[in-house]
Amino acid sequence: MGRSRWQLERMVMRPFNWTWFEKAAYFARFKLIKRVFPWFNREGLNVYFLPINEDISLSANTPVPLNILEEMIDRVSHRVIVDVCMCRETLKCRKYPHDIGCLMMGRSALEIDPSFRREVDAEEAKMHARRAVEAELIPIIGKVRVDNFVFGIKNKRQLLSVCFCCECCCICRFAKHVPVELRAENLHGLEGLTIEVGDECDACGACEKVCFLEVIRMDGGKAVIGEGCVGCGRCARACKRGAIRISLDNPKMVDDVCAHLEALVDIT
Repeated sequence: MGRSRWQLERMVMRPFNWTWFEKAAYFARFKLIKRVFPWFNREGLNVYFLPINEDISLSANTPVPLNILEEMIDRVSHRVIVDVCMCRETLKCRKYPHDIGCLMMGRSALEIDPSFRREVDAEEAKMHARRAVEAELIPIIGKVRVDNFVFGIKNKRQLLSVCFCCECCCICRFAKHVPVELRAENLHGLEGLTIEVGDECDACGACEKVCFLEVIRMDGGKAVIGEGCVGCGRCARACKRGAIRISLDNPKMVDDVCAHLEALVDIT
């Protein structure tokens, strides 16, 4: 059994801990630290971002990104919904709901304190994911080693994390401190996804404000999306002029991403 609810609330869910971890993330820019520190290296943090924009232009036979998550939900042995987002609850987030917590999958998910989570079937897990997307939270799926530490789970191979993140949340909050070339092995956008800024852009800066990785800048009266974008779709949602367009061309996307995730985590 992992940490008790008392331990989670009294030891983990403290603003000081989040502040400390964000400061520690800065040191992941040093290759030696990144190699030996499990929360930042490739084996400890390896996730895909699923774009939340509903107006994605899909090529023929390309599935919607949320199909990746739904397929993994169908494949795993166990699905557990955490009752509260510890990041938003700890940091008193005012923009997004606190009661949409992570979806943890795999056998080790059952080690989370039962008073802090509930086991659900595949359909309820999918409903939870849809609710998160409707709330404009970003689905991030993969291996997140820090979850082993937070929940006190020793087995490192049987926990698949699905975080529904806003700018308060751990990955979104800390990744910006790591240089683009070093975080590329940890944070993945979907292959075949492109984001373009059209002539309708008036450089209002709304997209720049919501980019948690800080890769958008205003240049020459227009938004420019730089290297390191993971295609989360928040910029397109924020653009009131519809100037940012997302397209996806990858009919094999679901199979490819699921195969990558199953190589990281034993989901049986």
